[in-house]
Amino acid sequence: MSVAISGVRAGSIAARHGIKTGDILEKINNHEIMDVLDYQFYMADTRVSLEIIRDGKAFEKTFRKKMNDDIGLEFDSYLMDKQRSCRNKCVFCFIDQLPKGMRETLYFKDDDSRLSFLFGNYITLTNITEHEVERIISMHISPINISVHTTNPELRCRMMNNRFAGECLKLLQRFANAGIKMNCQIVLCPGINDGAELERTLKDLSELVPSVESVAGVPVGLTKYREGLEPLRPFSREEAAEVIRQMEEMGERMMEKHGFRVFYPADEFYLKAELPLPGEEFYDDFAQLENGVGMIALFKSQFEEALDGCKSQPKGSRITVATGVAAYPLINSLVDLARSRWDGLNIQVVPIANRFFGETIDVAGLVTGRDLIEQLRSVVPEGILLIPSVMLRHEGDLFLDDVSVEDVQKELGVKVLTVPVDGGEFLERLLI
Repeated sequence: MSVAISGVRAGSIAARHGIKTGDILEKINNHEIMDVLDYQFYMADTRVSLEIIRDGKAFEKTFRKKMNDDIGLEFDSYLMDKQRSCRNKCVFCFIDQLPKGMRETLYFKDDDSRLSFLFGNYITLTNITEHEVERIISMHISPINISVHTTNPELRCRMMNNRFAGECLKLLQRFANAGIKMNCQIVLCPGINDGAELERTLKDLSELVPSVESVAGVPVGLTKYREGLEPLRPFSREEAAEVIRQMEEMGERMMEKHGFRVFYPADEFYLKAELPLPGEEFYDDFAQLENGVGMIALFKSQFEEALDGCKSQPKGSRITVATGVAAYPLINSLVDLARSRWDGLNIQVVPIANRFFGETIDVAGLVTGRDLIEQLRSVVPEGILLIPSVMLRHEGDLFLDDVSVEDVQKELGVKVLTVPVDGGEFLERLLI
């Protein structure tokens, strides 16, 4: 495969060697370039020979550079290829539970092995070619993040509605044999892959440690838009407690054998089970934060550490903090801690129920702008509204329902400030 060069930065190494926009990059050091992983791997050499095609004629450009220097080539897309979508129809898929009429990008199901390495995305291994498997092993691309869900091949096929989903579990062993590090997730559905099936999955994955470095257990998220989909229900308090018991027990075995826990229930399981969350020492290096594992413990620890060392004084602003229902007890308790330090802080914390997706969805990251406006209209005084940055898309401007930050400010008559998921920065915002 060849890749069209869409731009050459002025003054760059490539520009100085006469490479032009519109040239075709065919090979680097005699290796064909399929996508960004090939490009980054072979371009890391200090001596680089590029095979270029211009107007149908091939020629070479050879030069020396420092290790990992960017030579200034630009391409139409970061991947230098199309992003690959998921071919599964998982019974728990959140995207299948979205209502119609949302922005198009929200309906794209990603299952691209390259994004697993580059950005930490999770992949199912059902959309990976033998060429990609061999490349991961030969280039030692590591770590990769894998959605396992179950190690029972038949059950995995049923849960993913893909007859090949069980076969690709063999890739876990191949990657482990090659020393590829893996982070795994298990989306748990009560009555389907919990109980004895979870026990099997934990045991099978434990045999791949230390190549498997971490495994998160995450409860299925269910919106109110499930018409025509497989009937699923949320975890009960007792069922959530049983998941915690199973994962903690296996984690203790891994601590004894390997010196790190490996298996971690998501914070949401502890909240559902109404059990105390572990302290930050439980989570080792917080490898599964993106799956909501240890986020509460880390946020609380960051806040308390910042509070202990804080020399600032509050400016006296009237502040409203909006958050999801699940995070409300934590956020409210931290505001109370700040009040114990500075009496008279004018701060209120408001939990936003998710009426857009349904109230079984209680995380802050899925709160919509319309729910925010409707539930705060009568309770927000003039002043500042703090919202977690996870409520907005990456660009920081729109909620999931395409309501903008400017819309919220106009409707509520407040200044909206976002807060990163960091306890120390949250404290700073409370004092503005």
